[in-house]
Amino acid sequence: MTARPSPTEDDAERARIGQRLKDVREYLGLSQQQVAERTGILRSAISDIERGTRRVDGLELKKLAKLFRLSVSYLLDEDNNADAGEHALAGLPHTHEPLTEDDRIEVARFIHYLKARRAAETDSTGRPEGEAGNA
Repeated sequence: MTARPSPTEDDAERARIGQRLKDVREYLGLSQQQVAERTGILRSAISDIERGTRRVDGLELKKLAKLFRLSVSYLLDEDNNADAGEHALAGLPHTHEPLTEDDRIEVARFIHYLKARRAAETDSTGRPEGEAGNA
């Protein structure tokens, strides 16, 4: 039998997930109203989720992940390496003319492609293929 998390742990988890959702939404330049309109989740519910006063259910989380073009595990902060600095969009330079949502999605896809390609090219030693080691 698995022990259930204490109410305090649940509260902390809700707050952490809510903050991550808020950080992503704000980084993408979306308002709570825009997220509500695109996901069908009430704006007041989005506000409560971001403040950690309401649980986000599985279907809502899937809708948010789809809108943000992120994995559910990223939003749940299950990836130990997932932080704002590692997020694909975090490194985008800010320009005088903001990118459209479609532009940001396209850039994020390309960044994910480059990371996947680099990972595939890296051998088990952690060095890119073809790089000579000095043993």
